[in-house]
Amino acid sequence: MATFQFRHSKDSIQTIGAKLGVAHLLEGSVRRAGGEVRISAELVNVVDGSTLWSQHYDRPYTDLFKLQDDITQSVADALKAKLLSGHGAVIQSDRPPSDNLDAYNAFLQGNAYSAKASEESVRRAITAYTTATRLDPRYARAFAALSFTQANLAGAILAGAEQRQAYAKARTAADTALALDPNSAAAYSARGYLLLNADFDWAGAEAAFRRALQLAPNDAQAKANLGSLLATLGQSEPAAELIRQALTSDPRHATWYVALSQYLNALGRLDEAEHAARTAIALQPGGTDLYEQLTVVEIRRGDAEAALAAAQQEPPGSWHDIAMTLALQIGTDRAAADTALKTLVGKYADLGPYQIAEVYALRHDPDRMFHWLDHAWVTRDPGIGYLLYDPLILRYKDDPRFAALCKKVGLPTTVEARALP
Repeated sequence: MATFQFRHSKDSIQTIGAKLGVAHLLEGSVRRAGGEVRISAELVNVVDGSTLWSQHYDRPYTDLFKLQDDITQSVADALKAKLLSGHGAVIQSDRPPSDNLDAYNAFLQGNAYSAKASEESVRRAITAYTTATRLDPRYARAFAALSFTQANLAGAILAGAEQRQAYAKARTAADTALALDPNSAAAYSARGYLLLNADFDWAGAEAAFRRALQLAPNDAQAKANLGSLLATLGQSEPAAELIRQALTSDPRHATWYVALSQYLNALGRLDEAEHAARTAIALQPGGTDLYEQLTVVEIRRGDAEAALAAAQQEPPGSWHDIAMTLALQIGTDRAAADTALKTLVGKYADLGPYQIAEVYALRHDPDRMFHWLDHAWVTRDPGIGYLLYDPLILRYKDDPRFAALCKKVGLPTTVEARALP
C-alpha cells in the first residue's frame, strides 16, 4: 500500500522513487466505461526518467486479472527479473479464487483501512475483509487479513469479554485461511500473530513466522513479524535488522517505523529511535501510539519538557492518557503525576495493566510494578511481549522477581536491551 498515497502526487519520478527506495516505477492510468477498461502502463527508470516498457490495453472488465498477469510478466521481462526465489517458496496471490472482482475490491479496501493507525480504520478494515470473505468463501488471503486485523483490535483496543470474542473470531479466520490454502504465507503470519499476542506461545509463533518466510522469502510482513518475535525473545539487534529489511520493501509503513523505534530505543540508540518515531508520525499524521513512542524516547533522555510536549500531541484516547501519565512522572509537578496515575488505574486497570507497570517503574516502585506485571499476565495483556525490550521495565531486570516472571511466562532472562538508569 506504500504506492497508494502517491496516486495524485505531483512529485517527480525521482522524488517518488527516492521516497519509496526503488530503482523503477510502474505508472499509468485505468479508465472504466461500462464493461470495458482502458489501461495504460509505463515502466520508468527512476534515475534518468527513461521508459523501459509501455503498453496500452482495451479489455473487458472481467479480464482484469488476466491483464494483471500480462502486465506483471511484461514488467518482469523488461527487468529480466525472476518472480520467485528461495528454497521452498510458493507463489503467493492476493486474488480471490473465484476471480470475483467485488471480493477483490473489498479486500483492497480492507488493506487501505488497515494501513491507518486508528480504531475506526481497524473496524472498517474488519468490515471490508468480512465482505470479501462473504463474496468468496474460499478467499484464504482475505480470511488471513481478517484474522490479523481482529487480533490487532483485540490486543490494542479491547479488554475482557470483548477481547476474548475478538480473539476467537481471529482464530477461526486464521484456521479457515490455513484450511483453504496450506501454502499461504499470510495465513501462517496470522496464526503466528495470535500465538504471539493471544497465547504467548513464543516457540509456536516463531515456527509460524519462519514458515511464512520460507513460503514467501521476500514478504515484508513476514520479516516484520519475525522481527517482532525476536524482540520479544530479547534479541533487539536482529529484530531491528529484520524490520529494516521489511522497510526496504515498504518504506512508507508507519507501524514498522514505530517497531524500529522501539528496538533501537531498547539498544540505547536514541537519536535513531527518535528519527524512526518522527518518520512514523510524518507518514501517518493522527495515528495512535506514535507520539507515545516518541514520549518514551524523550523519557529515556531525561527530557521532561520534550516528553510532555510529545505526549500532548498524541490523539485523544487511551494512548494519550498513557503518554501523558508517563511523561508527567519525570517532571516536577508531583501532584499532576499522582493524579494522572490515579486516573490511569481507574480507567485502564484491565485494558492497560502493562502500561501501569511502566509508570510504577518510572516512579522507582518495583513492588507495585511487579504487582501490575502479574496482573498483565493474568489478564493476557499483549504488553507482556515487551518485557525483554522495554527499557523502563528492564530497570529492574536484576531483581529476582524479574527472572521469576520471565520463567513463568516462558521468556529467557538474557537480553540485549539497555535499561533506563
